[in-house]
Amino acid sequence: MTRILLIGFMAAGKTTLGKALARDLDLQFVDLDHYIENRYHCTVSQLFADRGEEEFRQIERKMLHEVAEFEDVIISTGGGTPCFFDNMDYMNGQGITVFLEASVDVIYTRLTIARTQRPLVANKTADELRQYITDMLERRAPYYTQAKHSFCADRLENTCQVDESVKLFKKEILQA
Repeated sequence: MTRILLIGFMAAGKTTLGKALARDLDLQFVDLDHYIENRYHCTVSQLFADRGEEEFRQIERKMLHEVAEFEDVIISTGGGTPCFFDNMDYMNGQGITVFLEASVDVIYTRLTIARTQRPLVANKTADELRQYITDMLERRAPYYTQAKHSFCADRLENTCQVDESVKLFKKEILQA
């Protein structure tokens, strides 16, 4: 039975690498945010707006506990998931936790490209965005670094880089 939980900041590559790993390893892939959206029939942004962050984090925790019982799965968590309640301890007890580390510059570039799809950063200027990323990474580092493993996710910009990252992930994380 394999259960891999990918954590890291938004745009770190959790979904990109997670889907590719799941295909390569013949495992199910679950994106926690999409799972929540399907269960609650609205977007994470709508849940945040309608119910507030505290209630959203309760929902997220409940859904995390649900998907973390699945077998033969790779789970991509939300960027904030590890930072609330006992989520990090729980995930460490459920499977292989991997912090996907991406540099501020890489995250900045990825978020600049996908800014309209990310409500938390959609209206930020370039300087505000860079500062937001830096501040949030610093604030979340104590949680992210509790993962059993870390993996550099800076090279996920094209199919070749993703394929190379899958090979490296298997070598560094799964054969460790």
